[in-house]
Amino acid sequence: MSQRRTKIVATLGPATSHPDIIEKMILAGMDVARLNFSHGTADEHRERCETVRRKAKKHGRYVAIMGDLQGPKIRIARFKDGQVNLTVGQPFTLSNTYDKDAGTDTIVGIDYPSLVADCAPGDELLLDDGRIILRVERVDTDAVHTTVVQGGPLSNNKGINRRGGGISADSLTDKDRDDIRVAAQLDLDYIAVSFPRYGRDIEQARTLIREAGSEAWIIAKIERAEAVADDAALNDIISASDGVMVARGDLGVEIGDARLVGIQKRIIRHARTLNKIVITATQMMESMINSPIPTRAEVSDVANAVLDYTDAVMLSGESAAGQYPVETVEAMARICVGAEQEPVAGRSQHRLGQTFNRCDETIALSAMYAANHFPGVKAIISLTESGLTPLIMSRIRSTIPIYCYTPDIRTQRRAALFRGVYAVPFDVTRFTPQEVGEHAILELKNHGLLTSGDWVVLTSGDLYSLGTDTAGGTNTLKILKTP
Repeated sequence: MSQRRTKIVATLGPATSHPDIIEKMILAGMDVARLNFSHGTADEHRERCETVRRKAKKHGRYVAIMGDLQGPKIRIARFKDGQVNLTVGQPFTLSNTYDKDAGTDTIVGIDYPSLVADCAPGDELLLDDGRIILRVERVDTDAVHTTVVQGGPLSNNKGINRRGGGISADSLTDKDRDDIRVAAQLDLDYIAVSFPRYGRDIEQARTLIREAGSEAWIIAKIERAEAVADDAALNDIISASDGVMVARGDLGVEIGDARLVGIQKRIIRHARTLNKIVITATQMMESMINSPIPTRAEVSDVANAVLDYTDAVMLSGESAAGQYPVETVEAMARICVGAEQEPVAGRSQHRLGQTFNRCDETIALSAMYAANHFPGVKAIISLTESGLTPLIMSRIRSTIPIYCYTPDIRTQRRAALFRGVYAVPFDVTRFTPQEVGEHAILELKNHGLLTSGDWVVLTSGDLYSLGTDTAGGTNTLKILKTP
């Protein structure tokens, strides 16, 4: 059980399909494996999923698996010669009716007919993650006519964003619906929804996911300008989800780089206040696609996310297609541990002066206050079914590990994404109510994680002794001494 608190999400891809590489990534510190449904086939995802579960079990690790839906990524079509070069001041047309394989340096097809309705003269369109900037001059029924403001090379199938947001595409596509069914078949632990604008987009996704037979928790990717327009819009999406991802690629394009860091910090803060998971993603270790060591700027980026108390930091192309996937995970783990040594990582002012909404929330936050203020507490144990109580606990800054005691394999894997939480398989129904605390402590003592005289904070629901499903029923807090 690693005591690194910040978790690592790593994307699997062509560079990380071999079972030996996946095994090395797990040993290096991968806590969550991300399957990017924008690339690869269902059979490839299935094979990677099976490999992760087999290798994690071999090493006694709990590794969650996240399926990331492609969403309505709006793209240009293809060029006759594969690439063109656009120069500043030249006209360039995006057309619904032009041949999708015959683009030139003056016109290219698009795969999103509604772009003509979403644009108006004076708007700025950003292509290829903002490398190309086009100013809209006029719009007709079939095409958007623009002038190049920032030029350069442009190749096939690059994405289109509108400065400030405003693209009206639905959050879920037909492909996403097919991929949800695949995710359900694979029993994935998390499903990430791309480009949601409102909380109702997440609720629609949840309905489809449950209808497909999946119990996966939902991660909302914050990547549209509308999602961060104000606190109400942001909280609407966060509240509807089980967690959020700061997807800095498209978000940075839509709101501009200058605002991105401040928005990132706000998303992390709001997610934690609302008892949700938060992942920081995109280009965190980008140079390590081709280099065995990170830049100082990348070290700073990862460390700052850790100090802001993100649950997890994420690797995309670095692990999916890079030359050094294992070394990148090792470097990220090392940076996380280093940042966590700072005293600020263990000091919390979380929700001081605010009221709590539920009994289990009150117990969870009270347990953390007790653990942080009573010298000698070395562990927090949460007896849980769903994992919600340790998730709420982990919203508070602390240096004390939280152990998620549960018999449910889904909860054990799910907890791999919670900051500072470590799963322990434990079935309370094997013991009398009087024996549970003693055996819970012995479990950690036998692993060398507690010694005689250490204090432990333990939370539970008092219906456990009846063998009843007590998800959401945590109502008891005890402080126990290790014998």
